[in-house]
Amino acid sequence: MNRFAVRYLLLIFPSLFAAQAWAQQPPAAHVEETGRKEAVPATPASPIAPIGPIAQRQLFGTVPIATKSDDARKLLEKSIDQYENVLLDMSVSNAHQATTKDPHFALAYAVWSYAANRTQPATEALKRAKALASKATPDEQLLINWMVDVQLGDNLAAIGAMNDLLARFPTDKHVLYLTSEWLYFQQDYGRARKMMEKILDIDPNFPPVLNMLGYSYIETGDPDPAKAVSFLQRYASLEPNQPNPQDSLGEVLRIAGDDQGSLEHYNLALKIITNFYSSQIGIADTRTLMGDYSGALSAYDKVTASATNSRDRLHAQFQKALVSFWEGQPELGRKSLDSLLELARRQKDPYAQFEIAFGRAQLSADRASELDQLRALEVSVQKPIVGMSEPDRNISLASVLREEARIASASGQTDLAQEAIAKLERSAAITRDLIVENNYESARGYALFAQGDFANAADELASDPHSPLALQQLAIAQEKLGSASAAESTRTRLKYQRAPTVEWYLTTHAPASVTAEAQ
Repeated sequence: MNRFAVRYLLLIFPSLFAAQAWAQQPPAAHVEETGRKEAVPATPASPIAPIGPIAQRQLFGTVPIATKSDDARKLLEKSIDQYENVLLDMSVSNAHQATTKDPHFALAYAVWSYAANRTQPATEALKRAKALASKATPDEQLLINWMVDVQLGDNLAAIGAMNDLLARFPTDKHVLYLTSEWLYFQQDYGRARKMMEKILDIDPNFPPVLNMLGYSYIETGDPDPAKAVSFLQRYASLEPNQPNPQDSLGEVLRIAGDDQGSLEHYNLALKIITNFYSSQIGIADTRTLMGDYSGALSAYDKVTASATNSRDRLHAQFQKALVSFWEGQPELGRKSLDSLLELARRQKDPYAQFEIAFGRAQLSADRASELDQLRALEVSVQKPIVGMSEPDRNISLASVLREEARIASASGQTDLAQEAIAKLERSAAITRDLIVENNYESARGYALFAQGDFANAADELASDPHSPLALQQLAIAQEKLGSASAAESTRTRLKYQRAPTVEWYLTTHAPASVTAEAQ
C-alpha cells in the first residue's frame, strides 16, 4: 500500500481524459531517418495564440516554438524521433546541432540534456535550457519546464508541468509518449499503460509506444510474454531499418528464457548498427545466463572496446567482473570489483562508482561486511554529486537504505533496520518519487517479515515489483499466510525478472543457510 503514492497520484491527470474539449487537431507524423515525408504542419486550436514570427514554426505541426531557424526545428524533430527509438547518441547529437543553428533555442537545449540524461548527463545544456526558457513560446515553456523539472528531481513541479502539457496537447502523441514513458520509469505502470493505449487510439502504428507496451506486458502485472513479443514484432515490422526493435525482441526473449532467440535478434540489431551498445551488451548478458562464461567474457571485452562513454564502458567491465560469481569464484569476483571500483574513482564516473560499490557490498562474504560497506556508501550519496542527476542520486540512496534494512532485519538488528526505514520515509516524503517510495515500502516489508507480521509484510513487499529479492521474500510471506496461489503468481512475476544482475544472482544462488533463515 503506497501511502505517499496516494497523495502523489492525486496530482496526476486531473484533466487528461476530460481534456477532449480542447479538440486539438491530430499531430503530424514523426520524422524518420529512413526518409518519411515531412507532414505539413497543422494549426493547433490554442487559446494562447502565438504572435508574429513565433506562429511560423511548430514542433511536429502542433507545438509553437520560438526559433526562427527551420533547420533547427527539423534537427530537433529528428532528435526527438531518435530519442523515442532509443538512438540516444544520435538524439543528443542532433539536439546539439539544433543549438548551433540557433544558440537561443531553449527547447533544443532541454531535449539535448533530457536525452543525454539516459547516458551521460549534460549539465551545461540543462543550465542553458533553464536560462533561455523565458525566450520560448508559452507552450514551448511547458515542455521545457517539464524536462528540466524531471532532470532536477522536482517531481511536484514536473507533475504540474505535465498536467498543463496534457491539457494543452491531449492528442499530441509525442507529448503523450514522453510523459507516459516517464511515468513508466517511475513505476506508475497503470497510468502509463492507459496513456500508451490512448496513443494507439490516435495512431495505431506509432512505433515507440508499441515498444513500451511490449515491455509492459512482460514487466508488469500478470506477465504475458506472447503478447509482449506480438507488440514488439509489430514494432519491428514498422521500423525494419532501426536496431532498437530487434534489440527489444532480444531482451524480452531472454527474459522469457529463449536465449537462442535472444541472440538471433541482438545480432539482427547489430547488422543495422554494428556498435549498438544495448545489443552488444545484451549478447554478453545472455551468454552469462546461458552459462557460456568464456563467450560472455569475450563479448564484454568487445563492448568495452567499442563503448563511446565511460559509463557504458565501466558497466560492461562490471558485468564482466560478475561472471566470476556466476562461475562459482566469489573471491576472484570481489577482487575484480575492488580493482574496478578504484578505476571508476580515478575516472570520476559517479554512476559507475555507485553501481560497482553497491554491487560489491551486496556480494560481500558476510552480513557484517556488507553493512559496513553500505553505511560508507550511504554517506557518499547523501549530498548532491557532480555528474549525477538528483533523481538518480535519490534512487541510489534509497536502494542503499533498503538493502541496509533488509540485511539488518535478517540479522536481528532491529534498531539499525528502523533507522534506515526512517531515513527512507523522510526521503519519500521530500522527493515524492515513486521509486523511492517503493523502496521505503519494501524496507518496511523486510522488517515486518522479521517480526513475524507476514500479512503486513506481504502488503509492503508487493510495492517493489522490480526487485527480485523483494518478490522472493513476498512469495515466502504469502506461503506462510497459506496463500499458495498468490505465492505462485508472485513467483511467476519473479521468473520474468531474469537478467544477469546482482539481485538475480542473489535470488538464484542464495546459500542454503540464508534460504532457511528467510523461511
